[in-house]
Amino acid sequence: MTATSPTTGPASAGPASARPGLQPTHVPGMHTFGASPMPRPSRFFQAGFGWLLGAVWLFYLGQPLDTILDRPGGFAKWLSLVALVAFGLSYVLVFLWTRRMHLAQRQPPLWQGLAWLGATLVLGLAMIPGAGGDWMVGLVYIAAAAIMVLPPRVAVIVVAVIAAQPLVLPSFVPSWQHENGLFFSIVLAAFAMFGVTRMIDHNMRLTAANREIARLAVAEERARAARDLHDILGHSLTVITIKAELAGRLIPVAPDRAEAEVNDMERLAREALADIRRTVGAYREVCLEEELASARSALSAAGISARLPSSVAEVPEPRATLFGWAVREGVTNVVRHSGATRCVITVRPDEVSIADDGRGPDDAGSGGGSGLRGLRERAEACGAQLSVGRAPGSGFVLRVSVPA
Repeated sequence: MTATSPTTGPASAGPASARPGLQPTHVPGMHTFGASPMPRPSRFFQAGFGWLLGAVWLFYLGQPLDTILDRPGGFAKWLSLVALVAFGLSYVLVFLWTRRMHLAQRQPPLWQGLAWLGATLVLGLAMIPGAGGDWMVGLVYIAAAAIMVLPPRVAVIVVAVIAAQPLVLPSFVPSWQHENGLFFSIVLAAFAMFGVTRMIDHNMRLTAANREIARLAVAEERARAARDLHDILGHSLTVITIKAELAGRLIPVAPDRAEAEVNDMERLAREALADIRRTVGAYREVCLEEELASARSALSAAGISARLPSSVAEVPEPRATLFGWAVREGVTNVVRHSGATRCVITVRPDEVSIADDGRGPDDAGSGGGSGLRGLRERAEACGAQLSVGRAPGSGFVLRVSVPA
């Protein structure tokens, strides 16, 4: 009597097909997560192929089938034949049910697994009148099904009991032969099915992880766009508003200066529009020197006395970019919220600070608004620290420092 271990088919698709709608984003300076969309499998692959994978291994039930067919006609022959067909169908159904459970990332309930195995075992025993000892080939399928439907610890116990039957039962039924080969077939089938189920589980976890990575990548990109747009529009619109108010006051008394402020507003609006376009295309860069020049203009328009550094050549990249964002956010808060009359910006190779004699933003004590949160995220990405709060004497200070 010969038996061979049944196995299952390939595991479900891994990360490459986890997000069929995920498109790669080819943008300089950005990493792409996921893969190009894969074509959806056909209906045959999704449904019929699953049946084929489970049914192909029923070929090895040919031995008890031949034994049953060689029997003379009668009730025992037809009962065994019906039981054999039902046994094969039960194995295929267990295979498909377990495959569906794994695809749904669910463990089959213990009682349902035991019920499946019990029903399959009863069908196997029903083959005895016609197949005799050859019915024990079905134990290989029952052991494989036990690995599929039971928790690992319970499955090990059940497989051990099943594997012992080809060695024990012939001692009680003299007409049945001891089959050491069948014992090893049962053990090998269990090991093979264990490896397949673990592979499916790992692929399912990998698929879930890939979906989470794709979701986080989208969320991170949205946060980046929101942060950049806030910083760009917040600063530019604040300066434009201040200059519009100044131009309105200057029109009756100094039309030439008012015209200059209006021209400056037009320039700022065009620059803001260009910044938004670069941000959408992920090309947005901030220059510390340009931000200091813009800060000087914004503070002057707001009537705030400013003291700024004359040179920032000693600040290395990428700190200069981070410090540029800090100057932009700090000056925006000074102009918009502080009510200050004086602002001092200090830049060192490892630190930038924006201090004023005003009250600072109202939400600084609770962690700040969108601007301060965005600046904190930028600082953390560069390994720097953001500090905001009251200055030792009076006023408010925003500081970004890079630990040595």
